[in-house]
Amino acid sequence: MARLLERYNSEISAGLKEDLGIENPMAIPRLSKVVVSCGTGSPTVDKDRAGAASADLAKITGQRPQMCRARKSVSNFKTRAGYQIGCRVTLRGKRMYEFVDRLVNAAIPRLRDFRGLNTKSFDGRGNYSMGVPDQSVFPEIDLTKITYNQGMNITFVTTARNDSDAMALLARLGMPFRRTEEQSE
Repeated sequence: MARLLERYNSEISAGLKEDLGIENPMAIPRLSKVVVSCGTGSPTVDKDRAGAASADLAKITGQRPQMCRARKSVSNFKTRAGYQIGCRVTLRGKRMYEFVDRLVNAAIPRLRDFRGLNTKSFDGRGNYSMGVPDQSVFPEIDLTKITYNQGMNITFVTTARNDSDAMALLARLGMPFRRTEEQSE
């Protein structure tokens, strides 16, 4: 069992139940899935970029990515319908908790000029999205073999009903949120 999943079952869920005043154990917020995606751009500009991004995403998540194709042709972006323009991975269960554990404890501390995650990136329904500017912050990536610097989007989908419950869950999971002026007083 994943280390973070064990901690969630033993400590975090009990703490959330007490903090949020929830009586029903099934109503305690939990992570539903984590979606990691990255755009690769038009294959006419660079043909090898989609393959490199897919390989890096597979190393980071431990799961083969799904290639995303363009739905429409857009001449300004030099894309045609059917071109591979990105890739994504949906993580659930044990792999999801292992990824979140590695993200919080290994990758986020390696970000340059990091001052905490933005607390305004919640969507109003308890889901949180963040961006990682470069894949080199993950320890699974060999820095000597990087051909393209590739950023990625990470979305945490929770069962929380509102943003404050989701923030409490993610903070207990170890996400380093930026302290606002209201919190510091």
